[in-house]
Amino acid sequence: MLRTSSSGLKLTQAGVTLIELIVVMVLVGVFIAMSAPIFTAWMQDARIRTTASTISAGLQLAKAEAVSRNTLVRFQLTTTLDAGCALSVNGSNWVINMVPAANAGANSVEGSCDSAPSTTAPPQILHTRSAQDGGGSSQVAASDSAIIFNGLGRQSAQGAAAPALTTFDISNPSAGQCAADSGSVTCLRVIVTAAGQVRMCNPVLAATDPQGC
Repeated sequence: MLRTSSSGLKLTQAGVTLIELIVVMVLVGVFIAMSAPIFTAWMQDARIRTTASTISAGLQLAKAEAVSRNTLVRFQLTTTLDAGCALSVNGSNWVINMVPAANAGANSVEGSCDSAPSTTAPPQILHTRSAQDGGGSSQVAASDSAIIFNGLGRQSAQGAAAPALTTFDISNPSAGQCAADSGSVTCLRVIVTAAGQVRMCNPVLAATDPQGC
C-alpha cells in the first residue's frame, strides 16, 4: 500500500492483507492437525515411562532402606492409600514398610495405608507414593503385589515361597496395544531379580539389547 507524505514523496506502508492472514491460519491448522497424533503418542509413552520410573524408584528406595537399616523392608502395590487399601498386582500406588524379621507375613499395610510414617508403630510405614504422582492412566500388571528386601539388598522369601524374578508390566490400554503385541504403544517392564537387581526394560527388544528384557 502506498501513501503520500507532506513533501509529495510516495512511501511504502508495510502490512498484512486478509488473504495472507487466512493462508497463514490455514497452514498453522494443517500443521497442528498433522502433529496432533504424534504428540498424543508421545504423551502416552511419557505416562508409561513415568509410571515405570516411579515403580523402579520405589523398589530402589525399599532396597536402600533394607540395607541401611539392616532389616526386612517390603515394597507393595496397593489399590489406594486410604484406610480401605488392599494389596493388588494391578495397584499403581505403592507403600514401603518395615517387616518384623520373625514373621515376614506380619505388619501388613492392608487397611492402614493412611497411617502416619513410623519406625515403631505398626504397620511401620516408611514411604508412600500415589498413582496420581505417576503416569495417571497407565496400568500395572505385576507378578506379585509385594517384594521383601533383606539387609543385603536381596529378595527375601515370603512365607514358604522362595525369592524369584518379579516383574511389573506397565501399559496403557486406553492408548492401544503394546508394541510387543503388534500394537503401537511403547510399553515397559520393571524386573527385580532374586539378587535384588532392579532394572527397567522394553519387552519388544531382544534380551541381548541393553534396553531389552
